[in-house]
Amino acid sequence: MNRIGFEIAKRRADETRLARLGLPETGLLARLENRRVALIGNARSLSEKALGEEIDAADLVIRLNAAPLPSAASHGSRTDWLAMSIPVPAPVIAARAPDLLLWMTPKRKRLPWRVARLPGFALLPAARAAALRERLGARPTTGMLAIDLLARSELASARLYGFDFFASKSLSGGRGAADVPHDFDAERDRVAALMAADPRFSIA
Repeated sequence: MNRIGFEIAKRRADETRLARLGLPETGLLARLENRRVALIGNARSLSEKALGEEIDAADLVIRLNAAPLPSAASHGSRTDWLAMSIPVPAPVIAARAPDLLLWMTPKRKRLPWRVARLPGFALLPAARAAALRERLGARPTTGMLAIDLLARSELASARLYGFDFFASKSLSGGRGAADVPHDFDAERDRVAALMAADPRFSIA
C-alpha cells in the first residue's frame, strides 16, 4: 500500500485494507509462543525498584508508548516490541530500536505513515479493543490491550512491571486518573482475575 492508499483507508476506517499492513495477528501470536515475556508499564513506582536485570533477562521485552527509561537499574535497557497508541516521535523509536512496532488503539487516524511503513510493523485488530472496552466499561489502556493479546497467546509466562493502575501516575505525564478515559479499578480487577485463573501471569 502506498501513502495515498494508506491515507484514504484511514479516513474511511477501512479495516480490511489497513489489516494488510505488516504482520497479522496470527503472526504476533506465533512470535509469543513459548516465550517468557516482560511487559513494562509506565507507572512511576517502577523507578523505586531495582528490577532492570530481571526485565532484561526475559525472552521478550515489550514496552508501551514512549517507553520512558529513567534508569537501566529499574527499567532495564532492552526493547524488543514497542506497543503504542500514540504517534511516538521518530527519535524515540530509533533510540529504543524495537524489532516490532505494534499499533494498539482502534483510532486509526492517529497512525502516522512514517510508523506504518517501518519494517516490523503490526496492527492490532480494532475488534479486539472494542471487545475489551465492552468488558471493562471504558476505553482500555495500551497496557491492558497488550495484556489481552498476551493472554490469547501460547506464551510460557508473562510478568508485568510498572503496573500499579495509576496509583503512582505515569512517567509519561502528570495527569490524574480523572483526566484520562480509562477505568483503572476495572483494569486492576481484570488483571487480578487473570492472574488467579492463569498461572503464567504475575506482577512485580
